[in-house]
Amino acid sequence: MNTTSQSGIWFRHRTPSWFSVKKLLFGLVILSLVLHKSDGQEQQVEDDYWCIADEQFTDEELQNAMNWACNNGADCTALQPNQACFVPNTIKDHASYAFNSYYQKMKHKGGSCYFSAAAVLTGLDPSHGSCKFESLP
Repeated sequence: MNTTSQSGIWFRHRTPSWFSVKKLLFGLVILSLVLHKSDGQEQQVEDDYWCIADEQFTDEELQNAMNWACNNGADCTALQPNQACFVPNTIKDHASYAFNSYYQKMKHKGGSCYFSAAAVLTGLDPSHGSCKFESLP
């Protein structure tokens, strides 16, 4: 233990033990993980991905890809008038729902989130209001 004087006041200094340093580092790691998980409303759920329309594509390209998805395994009934995902009634929103429906049903059977490059994977849940986008294991 060392002692020093500053303006006539004596202070004791302890050299921290390795065990104390490890406890401090462990606490900081845990604190950073807790703060990281609670820093925003939108969080990516580990291993959950949704397939959505790429906004860079034209409505015509998205419509063609959506038609293919709906005719090849996607459940597009929620996109009909008066159904949960009809609103907003845009091609981009409807294509996103159709792409995700196809992707979730077919991803373990070799299906992908491609649709002639008109779709992308996201870790943020695109569900809105009563329109819920599936995310299956």
